[in-house]
Amino acid sequence: MKTTVERNTQPDTLSAFGRFVRRFNVPNVLTTIRILLIPIFLWTIAGTGAWQDVDAARADRWWALVVFLLLMVTDQLDGYLARKYEVITDFGKLADPIADKLLMLAAFISLNLLGELWWTVTAVIVVRELGITLWRLVLARRGLVVPASKGGKLKTVLQTLAVALYIMPLAGVVAWIGHGVMALAVAVTVVTGLQYLVDSRKQN
Repeated sequence: MKTTVERNTQPDTLSAFGRFVRRFNVPNVLTTIRILLIPIFLWTIAGTGAWQDVDAARADRWWALVVFLLLMVTDQLDGYLARKYEVITDFGKLADPIADKLLMLAAFISLNLLGELWWTVTAVIVVRELGITLWRLVLARRGLVVPASKGGKLKTVLQTLAVALYIMPLAGVVAWIGHGVMALAVAVTVVTGLQYLVDSRKQN
């Protein structure tokens, strides 16, 4: 895939760090690293099953949480750097959302396989994400772009928080909070998906 970089023509007043970001295309590097580290996340959370002793399982849970949160931080960081230093590429536009969806899908399916989350929850989220992604491709072919809403950002935050709470090897109040946040995340996921369809119809 040909990579094109969107930049303005104003005089270059970037700092040394900014020039470094542009020269090595740091946002794309972070996106690639995020994709490559997803198997590491799967490996850490897979070690938390019932076949391990309790202490080892708890330790692996914390490691899985650290890896998951680290990957989510890189998601925010690559987007911030791409916008700030104007290193927006075709690769980034395609790979960044794919990396996000792969990570969340890996997290939800892992929780399903561990018996800690209903498959219906994952099914709803997968159908929504794939459906909206395919619809965006259809709109793009028509030359239409419907920007993500604030609700979409809230959806991402809630999904991330819900998964993090589920990964934590804690019971009691934390577990109940996790269930509540997950229910809210599913509701917002559905509502924002429907809202996106409505907004796109208005522009169609």
